Amino acid sequence: MTSVGSHRPLVYSVLVPTTADFSTLADKRFISLTTFRKSGEPVSTAVWIARDGDDLIVTTPKVSGKVKRLRNSDRVEMRPCGRSGKVEADAVCTVGVATIADDDASRALLTTVFGAKYGLEYRIFMFIERLGKSGNKDRVLLRITPA
Repeated sequence: MTSVGSHRPLVYSVLVPTTADFSTLADKRFISLTTFRKSGEPVSTAVWIARDGDDLIVTTPKVSGKVKRLRNSDRVEMRPCGRSGKVEADAVCTVGVATIADDDASRALLTTVFGAKYGLEYRIFMFIERLGKSGNKDRVLLRITPA
């Protein structure tokens, strides 16, 4: 894989995560969350991220591809990124293990934590999502711990 407009390969560092790495990721507005298909092919998506104790949490619709892929492999990779998902070539990759929490207490936690971190932006996004063609999408919490 090469970067656009150059012949230099894109290189990503893989780092065994530490608590400090997780804390640093939790302070970012967006991360690129990579999940893996059954074939092992990586699929990256820009997501909001927050901290819950020592864990990282992500919210996603229950019917999303991320949830489907995590049911096959709980391994995830995370890199800081921009809103559009653009990852800098020198971004450090942090590896984790994700579990899916699909219960009322987890959804309440999502509303509290993401509402506090992202404020009006989170509330507007959730409102627009409910207005979308598929209506109110049930969301799940993805809890990520160090690998």
